[in-house]
Amino acid sequence: MQEQSKSSSRLALALRRFDEANAEDPNSEESDGKAWPKEQLYAKRLNAWVARLAPNPSEALVLAAHSQHLRRWHIPRETYPATKAGYLKWRTDLKKFHANESGAVLRECGYDEQTIAAVQALNLKTNFPADPESRVLEDALCLVFLEFQMDDLASKTSEEKMINALQKSWKKMTETARQHALKLGFTPKCQKLIASAHLQE
Repeated sequence: MQEQSKSSSRLALALRRFDEANAEDPNSEESDGKAWPKEQLYAKRLNAWVARLAPNPSEALVLAAHSQHLRRWHIPRETYPATKAGYLKWRTDLKKFHANESGAVLRECGYDEQTIAAVQALNLKTNFPADPESRVLEDALCLVFLEFQMDDLASKTSEEKMINALQKSWKKMTETARQHALKLGFTPKCQKLIASAHLQE
């Protein structure tokens, strides 16, 4: 019982530390009439989807979902070349950065290296798609994109690139996640893109 209480306290501390770190994001986003620090809101949305997709997630998955975009604003996209290679390098560096940041917080909270390695493997998508929990996390990431980010991205991205992004996301998602996606309330613009991407066929 004492060990269980210690584990619960450690988890609560780590989640609070992740939330406090993301609350420092200088970028904000509006939701439900409130301005949120962008990455704090992102973590909230990602965790909501993880909870729907995996009612009994492991501790590592819970920690990874809270730290997936940890302090992302420290590495802005504009600090890399505006090319495909630049974008891919940015994404790779971000994953390493998030994994390092989450590891540092977890060590300060008293986590063992085995748990830290499991969280970082999820941050880095090391074992995707073989690891079932990496699939849950990827599904949640794709669903957050479709529900909250697609419409804004479509306003500043060519139709061809949007269709390509949708098809790539769809390919990574499980059938369960796809069914959730098709029930989302898309704008007419996004509905047209989804139809053009032939996601429902």
